[in-house]
Amino acid sequence: MKEHEYFTCVKWTGNSGQGTRSYKSYERSHELIVEGKPTLLLSSDPNFRGDSKKLNPEELFLCSISSCHMLWYLHLCSDKGIVVVEYSDNAKGIMVESETGAGKFIRVELFPSVLLAKDSDKEMAFNLHQEAHRYCFISNSLNFDVVINPLIQ
Repeated sequence: MKEHEYFTCVKWTGNSGQGTRSYKSYERSHELIVEGKPTLLLSSDPNFRGDSKKLNPEELFLCSISSCHMLWYLHLCSDKGIVVVEYSDNAKGIMVESETGAGKFIRVELFPSVLLAKDSDKEMAFNLHQEAHRYCFISNSLNFDVVINPLIQ
């Protein structure tokens, strides 16, 4: 079995001068730093005092599921001779928050929209979404189901 390692650095940048003296005294701003790549400016969800103009961890989580599925799907299509000319996915995630403030995602739905070249097998292209789902590293790491709702054109 191969093992792969990944390294990231999350750096809090939201100290407004008082540190975390109170819940309202600090910003939720932070940076995601990966060596050799652009730094992403992040915050918490606006529901938790975050900056709505910045990405938040929940959006990144949903994006990682969608992106992983897409990359496996494109790989499998290329292996099978199916030519994808456009791909987009409007993913949806549902997170529930308990009375204590703890939360978890309970469902993710992917809505991949795929445009194929004229000679591509539409039925096979549709079915490859399930195969891509079985291979997706991120989906395989989750404790809830991801529902795939493909549209093939």
